[in-house]
Amino acid sequence: MKIAPSMLASDFTRMGECAKSVNAADWLHLDIMDGHFVPNISFGPDVVKALRPLSDLTFDVHLMISHPKQYIRQFAEAGAEIITFHVECDDDIDETITEIEKYGVKPALSLKPGTPVECLYPYLDRLYMVLVMTVEPGFGGQKFMADQMEKLRALRAKRPELILEVDGGVNRETAPICRENGADVAVAGTAVFRAENIPAEIALLRGE
Repeated sequence: MKIAPSMLASDFTRMGECAKSVNAADWLHLDIMDGHFVPNISFGPDVVKALRPLSDLTFDVHLMISHPKQYIRQFAEAGAEIITFHVECDDDIDETITEIEKYGVKPALSLKPGTPVECLYPYLDRLYMVLVMTVEPGFGGQKFMADQMEKLRALRAKRPELILEVDGGVNRETAPICRENGADVAVAGTAVFRAENIPAEIALLRGE
């Protein structure tokens, strides 16, 4: 299982150093929040662009915003390699996927814990990945929702080759649950950035 440290849990006064500190990981997860789709605001494309030269990891950009389509170009040009947006957003899903593909970026969809997994089914053939939220999006450090594992199993049965990512409350205790239920990638924030030995913690979360 790949590990994608979430920059939302990093020290914002030392973001560059924090990005470098997780080079033992696989992806770098960048949460973009607009204060509308979720209550808080994080950072935008300029921060992603500034971090890009500091990391060789895959940039996994998660747009928790109401109108993702208008920002796709900015994030693609900033260095995003995967762009995830929410099935609950206000934009047309197919048009937004097309916009992501236009810039040579891999498209992904996410869904909140309360959203039925079936909402994703019409789009699965066009997606590189699905991100299953295991907390309510918008805040770090929340408790892992194990009931969301049903969605992973359903998606794996529906489309075996789809990359499945889990985001929220991932730590030493919950990472094995994600692995056992078919997660390919786990986003981990607090567990990684607060670890005494970050490379060792990443290896532990991977299951090594």
